[in-house]
Amino acid sequence: MSIQVLTNMRYFLAIMAVVAIVFVWQVPTDKQENVDFDKPSTSQVVLEEKTVSPTDNQPPTTKIPADKEVIQDNEVVNKLIDQDVPFTSQAPFGGWEDERQQDGCEEASALMAIYWLRGESLSKLVAWQKIIAISDFQQKNYGEYRDIALTDVIDHIFKDYFKYDQVDLKNNITINDIIVALNNGNLVLAPMDGQKLNNPYFTAPGPERHMLVIRGYDPATKEFITNDPGTKRGEAYRYNETVLFEAIRAYPTGYHEPIDKIEKNIIIVSK
Repeated sequence: MSIQVLTNMRYFLAIMAVVAIVFVWQVPTDKQENVDFDKPSTSQVVLEEKTVSPTDNQPPTTKIPADKEVIQDNEVVNKLIDQDVPFTSQAPFGGWEDERQQDGCEEASALMAIYWLRGESLSKLVAWQKIIAISDFQQKNYGEYRDIALTDVIDHIFKDYFKYDQVDLKNNITINDIIVALNNGNLVLAPMDGQKLNNPYFTAPGPERHMLVIRGYDPATKEFITNDPGTKRGEAYRYNETVLFEAIRAYPTGYHEPIDKIEKNIIIVSK
């Protein structure tokens, strides 16, 4: 065999040895993990499952700017809330000499809420008829129609007269509680010391016991939007949030019964 042939065979064997080494190195063994880098491996999935904490399914904590009002679930009030609620004065035709209308703020407030629930308009005639009818119903069945406590507004007017029970009493509220209720699509009925509202359309000095509907909130001006039945100009009437909150004061059923303490309680009406 010539020297040239031997040399060629050595080159050929050397190349085949290199190819064999590369092939063996690339074939995965039982101990190697065949990872698809476009998907998590089995071991990665298990690791993730083991390290999930109970709070991982909760919404992340959001830092709220100091000048914003926190309402619920870390939301921030940054939009106008104003629900379309039909309006009536408690004396739709100005019959303030009639005690049933003069003291008809609770009846008028409940009536507005009910017609809002129904999605119906409320004419002056229907409002007048209903305020009189609710007052007479209370006088006949409960012996009083004038100053009506929140629990009696719920039980006597909403539940008994209107047969509606999606109403709740909330005690010791804050401004934020009212905003939360409105943000959730509810109405708020609030008892008031009307003299603290400083409404220029009230006959001075204003009613010591009064009720109105809070239908919205404007974060830009920090005002609550109300349907105040104490005046014919009360539709969408705005009160500064602090003024309204300071005026909230629950009162007992009766006629000018003593108020022993200031309680910040409201009624929440839900659809």
